[in-house]
Amino acid sequence: MSQFMKLTLSCARVVAMRMQLYLACLLATAHGAFLGGLRAPTRTPVRSSARSFVSMDVSKGVVITGGAGGVGYAYADSFLARGHWVVICDVKDPADAVAALRAKHASVPNAKIEGCVCDVSDASSVEALGAFAKEKLGTIHYWINNAGINGGRRPFTSVPLGVVEAVVKVNLVGVLLCTHVAMTTMREQKGVTSHVFNTVGSGVKGGGTPGYVTYGATKRGLPQMTESLVKEIEEGVQGYDKEAWPGKVNCHTLSPGMVFTDLLLDDSTPELRKFPFGVLAALPETVGEDLVPKILATSGNGKKVEFLDNKRVLTKFYEKFVEGKPSEFVDDDGNVIKKPGETYADNGVAKQY
Repeated sequence: MSQFMKLTLSCARVVAMRMQLYLACLLATAHGAFLGGLRAPTRTPVRSSARSFVSMDVSKGVVITGGAGGVGYAYADSFLARGHWVVICDVKDPADAVAALRAKHASVPNAKIEGCVCDVSDASSVEALGAFAKEKLGTIHYWINNAGINGGRRPFTSVPLGVVEAVVKVNLVGVLLCTHVAMTTMREQKGVTSHVFNTVGSGVKGGGTPGYVTYGATKRGLPQMTESLVKEIEEGVQGYDKEAWPGKVNCHTLSPGMVFTDLLLDDSTPELRKFPFGVLAALPETVGEDLVPKILATSGNGKKVEFLDNKRVLTKFYEKFVEGKPSEFVDDDGNVIKKPGETYADNGVAKQY
């Protein structure tokens, strides 16, 4: 076991012991009130029929990069269930994903899904995505920069330079290019307030990401980028006249936390799958159903929308280290638990369509 994992497990045990003592005192005086507040929020089941989710509001136009699988696909699924119009793009042809989502939500009033190939690290490809989205959606209300790669988990000097370059180009340059195209398109939408969401991940709060040096560096840069844009939008740039545009664009960060996707499970070890993945990670559809309503409810500028918030982390830690609740997704040997009727890839990721 690595020193990092030993330290992580030691910290978890200390947290668990302190929580036990603290909770015992609270339970004695508050008759369990604390536990009621600490419990995980009730999970919203993923419906096979999305009709009950449809909003009475006008359908919104949504662009999702990296939408052919993983949490991007789950976002699209959840938006469509609510009757919105969605464009997904991916570096691979998203035709199968589009067909699956279109069939699933065929009975949902107003729901519409389109897709195109886009390499977010290429400026001309991103410009083409912007034009495609504008043509298909008319108005773009939400643009979610979700596409990302991690380059594999390994020591930094073992990573080929081409992979280092690719991770930076997709995760950082790609978000810059997409945000530029999104903002220049959205600001021309007269009377419309639109939102750009930049996906942050491991490394965003510092602390080091051994094995994922390049990935962590790119994710660390996104809050800086987003905060800079928030200030530009609100205050302008010193020495330049503050521009006035027909439409309003706001920028935010979006944090899905640990999600059981290729990005998480590729190159993972049994130890990592047991902890922290088996304790804190969630399925893409669970994350999508939690975050999409939060995205739709977002107002103002510079918000931080997240799935794995402090309350959820504390709840998961309590369930694991105090109650001894087994993981729903990973067994005691660090293997992904495969449910009957589901199809899985070799890395343990459940296939979505």
